Amino acid sequence: MGAKPDLVAPAKAGAAALERETPATPPPSGDPGIRRGDEYTPDSLIASDIDAYLLQHQHKSLLRFITCGSVDDGKSTLIGRLLYDSRAIFADQLSALEADSKRVGTQGQNIDFALLVDGLAAEREQGITIDVAYRFFATEKRKFIVADTPGHEQYTRNMVTGASTADAAVILIDARKGVLPQTRRHSFLVKLLRLRHVVLAVNKMDLVEYDQSVFDTIVADYRAFASAIGIEQFTAIPISGFAGDNVATPSAAMPWYDGPTLIEHLETIDVEADAAQARPFRLPVQWVNRPDLDFRGFSGLIASGSVRPGDAVRILPSGRTTTVARIVTMDGDLPEAVAGQSVTLTLTDEVDCSRGDVIALADAPPQVADQFRATLVWMSETPLLPGRSYWLKLGTQTVGATVQEPRHAIDVNTLAELSVKTLGLNDIGVAEVYTDRDIVFEPFAEGADLGGFILIDRATNATVAAGMLDFALRRAQNVHWQAIDITNAAHADQKGQTPRLLWFTGLSGSGKSTIANLVEKKLFALGRHSFLLDGDNVRHGLNKDLGFTDADRVENIRRIGEVAKLMTDAGLIVLTAFISPFRAERDMVRAMLPGAFVEIFVDTPLAEAEARDVKGLYAKARAGQIANFTGISSPYEAPQHPDIRVDTTRESPEAAAERIVEHIMGVWSHDL
Repeated sequence: MGAKPDLVAPAKAGAAALERETPATPPPSGDPGIRRGDEYTPDSLIASDIDAYLLQHQHKSLLRFITCGSVDDGKSTLIGRLLYDSRAIFADQLSALEADSKRVGTQGQNIDFALLVDGLAAEREQGITIDVAYRFFATEKRKFIVADTPGHEQYTRNMVTGASTADAAVILIDARKGVLPQTRRHSFLVKLLRLRHVVLAVNKMDLVEYDQSVFDTIVADYRAFASAIGIEQFTAIPISGFAGDNVATPSAAMPWYDGPTLIEHLETIDVEADAAQARPFRLPVQWVNRPDLDFRGFSGLIASGSVRPGDAVRILPSGRTTTVARIVTMDGDLPEAVAGQSVTLTLTDEVDCSRGDVIALADAPPQVADQFRATLVWMSETPLLPGRSYWLKLGTQTVGATVQEPRHAIDVNTLAELSVKTLGLNDIGVAEVYTDRDIVFEPFAEGADLGGFILIDRATNATVAAGMLDFALRRAQNVHWQAIDITNAAHADQKGQTPRLLWFTGLSGSGKSTIANLVEKKLFALGRHSFLLDGDNVRHGLNKDLGFTDADRVENIRRIGEVAKLMTDAGLIVLTAFISPFRAERDMVRAMLPGAFVEIFVDTPLAEAEARDVKGLYAKARAGQIANFTGISSPYEAPQHPDIRVDTTRESPEAAAERIVEHIMGVWSHDL
């Protein structure tokens, strides 16, 4: 989430500045107008004792909540009303709001409160919310950060972003329309993200003549759906965001409702920090603090529990135990620290601990695993490619991860489990996730800090999915690495060479196989031990079950990488000739063989490769007889920084092969 707005920042400019920008007194309930003449005087404490004023706000509890629901349910208008009724807007903002309301507002000559939140030009022009907007306001009892999330289905990913840090959700329903599909979608996501407090705000009651029967019918309909998805408790409040009914003050127009106003209810919700402090101690290490030779501390935000000097703790994933020596802060050492505080811990023993590790209560540590079942919300227009390597970021841990073909996707309208091969934009599905090393985690149901993660595309660094870890997969716990006496180095010594993987990549018809074959012949003549894995040959056996979809291409390269790794472990120089069109998969194989992977880009223009067309494949692809053909109907991502580049329009295959061999023998000879 972005930086928190500062409620008291204007006070730092002094009372004079506040006199110029004085918030207006809210109108009585049911009156949408602005009483410009009734302006209030700033808190006298601001002028007399600014430090006391700041301290007063500092110790108020903070509640983060979101507003969500379907399009035009009035989310932005409600937040604007909350800001206005809590006196969090100023006279100059009201002037600008009045002008904008007349120019692009949706309420005729009246103030359009939604414009206080909809900051993007496109939002104001269309009268919709697109991005997540965060706003800060405060009452006498509590501070609030509210996220206004979009109602349109295509922006569901933005709603997930806003909900990821929230303690509560205010789900709005237009009293004229009742429960809609997007209401159900957002409610399902609220349940999925484990938001503990749900408010059902039946909005626009002024447009249905404040009819109690309308309210009761909507609440009954929503309760039936909520029960089906596991939301057992929610608080229903009839409101009018535009007129202010039951937002900050009780509505005289609805005497049949005797419950709390929206703000009164929000002031009583227990915040997540209270629940987090009751759980066992967890501190994900963000930074190893080493200012000099005499100090070594481990800094981070306490995710849950509390800690005191002398407490026994465990460092994960290593499992090493030690004791807390000090709790260090900028203001001096603390006798105790609790969830929500950022601290630096020093330990009594010199243990190996770095960023990404977790310091936990020794007797109640979190789990460690590398295989999980997870629920994913796909947030990218590029679909999930099962088997592709992504970055997985969980807390301060970042590891490589692959996602298997989804077990199923979830239809949020019917709650049906659908059989799918992949996940597209805004899809929700369940899949198995494998990481390239153990990570410290807890099921998302026990806490989001070590249970919620994001997936990042390795090539673009774009966030493609948000995920919730359900549980670790236990079936592989009885599979262990077998100790082998003949090591990789021994195999290399026996053959008198340094094992390498020569990865030839390029378009079909570029000459990869021809050049790779010539390189192997030259290596063989020199007495080197090598093996050539050709793309076509491998598909006759090992990969004969795979097609040419993007997902199958990913799995094809993953399998080849695993085979090539075994062969280099045996001391061989391995040559592969594959189109391998995606950078992510080539990078995945490079990561499997650190220091041994050599990318050779056989750079042939598409027109030249198509002109050769030895196998007649381009002609068939142009005729629509071959689907997903690289260069025609499927993309090829050329290497950006290949280790060796071969331009076949300027260099013959023989010359290229000779240059590659010279490079191998000159750089990688066993004696170097």
